[in-house]
Amino acid sequence: MIVLQNTVISDDVRDKFFVCNLEKCKGACCVEGDLGAPLEEGELQILQDNYEQIKPYLSRKGREAIEEQGLYIKDWEGDFSTPTIKDRECAYAIYDESLTLKCGIEQAYLDGKISWKKPISCHLYPIRISKYDGFEALNYDKWGICSAACSFGEELGVPVYKFLKEPLVRKYGENWYNELEALVEEESKSKTV
Repeated sequence: MIVLQNTVISDDVRDKFFVCNLEKCKGACCVEGDLGAPLEEGELQILQDNYEQIKPYLSRKGREAIEEQGLYIKDWEGDFSTPTIKDRECAYAIYDESLTLKCGIEQAYLDGKISWKKPISCHLYPIRISKYDGFEALNYDKWGICSAACSFGEELGVPVYKFLKEPLVRKYGENWYNELEALVEEESKSKTV
């Protein structure tokens, strides 16, 4: 494991390979699982502030689910997540012409309607963050639906932490990421000596 500032990073984040392959998985992470996308408390207000700009990008069923359940839900553990359509896909997910699920929030961002890309939990996937007193644990969430992303990442030689540079910088900052790279490089050199 790598200990960096107030984070503990599993070795899998450094050692495993990953590059999303939407052609193969069709955005299955937006539909699989028992809840919608995890939301941080700070993101709840962002969602409220931006919903009117996001709404036109959503499907009718997505808008209906949000009208029924709210912009977000609080689960049995007290955590927040996005609502789902009949316990399936995220209410903010949209199908493109090839029936691949994409994010309506991200589409609004890409079109310049909002300045928030999407929930950090989605942006960071396959890393999942567990919060503890005084630190956060970053773990690689290995899931069968992402097997194509694992083999694609291995084929391209892209480790999880490099694939997720943008969201890791978004979450922890450029200095944190640079430190992570330096620690990984240092460990790599010590293994070859």
